[in-house]
Formats: sequence, structure tokens, C-alpha cells
Amino acid sequence: MNEPVAVAVLAKAPLPGFAKTRLIPALGEEGAALLQARLVEHAVETVCAACLGPVTLWAAPDESHPLFQGISARFGVALACQDAGDLGARMLTAMAAANAPALIVGTDCPALTSDHLRAAADILRDGADAAMIPADDGGYVLIGMRRPVRALFSGMRWSAPDVLDETRRRLRDLGLTWREPVTLWDLDLPKDLERLQGIGLHHLIPAANL
Repeated sequence: MNEPVAVAVLAKAPLPGFAKTRLIPALGEEGAALLQARLVEHAVETVCAACLGPVTLWAAPDESHPLFQGISARFGVALACQDAGDLGARMLTAMAAANAPALIVGTDCPALTSDHLRAAADILRDGADAAMIPADDGGYVLIGMRRPVRALFSGMRWSAPDVLDETRRRLRDLGLTWREPVTLWDLDLPKDLERLQGIGLHHLIPAANL
């Protein structure tokens, strides 16, 4: 039997003006919120289909939104509230809570598949300290670790275009091993909607904006 690998999904509630704000010029506030709801459900469904281990949906600003409650009931995933603090602090908390090798993903990469998740989990099972799936904008869409390492997440400029390079540098400086099975992309900007249609996920885009 494969060693279980926990998965933490970090997600924002689909509130107008709160989620996917950079897509508001293309979709409007309501459309961007609806897209966010679909992205969250798609991400959890993808993670659960990978059958890696326990799954926790880490919600922001809290877990009370009906979408989160419904997804928890439908897929049988645990719910938790994201901590205050920057992205690094929230990821570190989620990773520590797993008390096991763990993957952390967001909901901004609909191109992430169950096979990608299994590949990342296998990297950890094979003994590497970490696994990453880079994003083509200089960040990453997934990070996995056998154990949480605070130095990898603290003091990072998360909005900077060199997050991936800085993470690699820290991994090297810490003497940690890692592998990157594939590079994917985040759905952040209006131009990315065309990429979403290109991979057959046009049904995630609100109908009025197709």
C-alpha cells in the first residue's frame, strides 16, 4: 500500500470583489465570483480523484460559506479556517496540521490533474524532501514536503515574479532535495480564459462570458 500523502487545498470564498479580482474587468464581480466557485469545486474534485490521503479544504475568510459546507458534505473533506498572516504562514500551518507528507495546492490552476498530483506524491514517497510544480509566471501551483520547513516559507515576497527561483535557492541552501515533474499555469488574467477553453474546461467560465 502506498504511503498516504495529505493534501491541503487553500481557497477563497466566492464573494464578489474578494475572489479573482484581476478577472473582474472581463467577467464582472459576480462573474468572477462564480468562476471562483467553480474553480474551488474543480480543485477539490481533482484532488479527491487522486486518492492520495486525507484532504482538507482551508477556507478564507472562514469556512462558513455555503460553497465550502456543500463541498465538505459532497466530497467528505475536512474544513479548516486559514490563519491570519501572509501566504507563507498559511501554507506552513496547513502543512504542519497534516502531520504527514503533504501537498499544498490552491484553486487557480485548473490545468492541474489527478495524474500531476500522483506524480508529486510519488516524488515524496521516493524519498525527496520536496516536490514542486512551477507556474509559468514565476511562482508555483503546488508544493509538497515530507515535513514542514519554516525557512522555506517565511519572509517571502509572494507577489514577486521570482518566488519560484527564491524557493529553489532556499531549498538548495537548506540542503533539501526536490523534483519538478511539470510546469503549468495559473488562471489569473483575462487572457488566461482562452487557455482554459483550450484545455477543454470552458464549462468553468460563466456562460455570459464565453
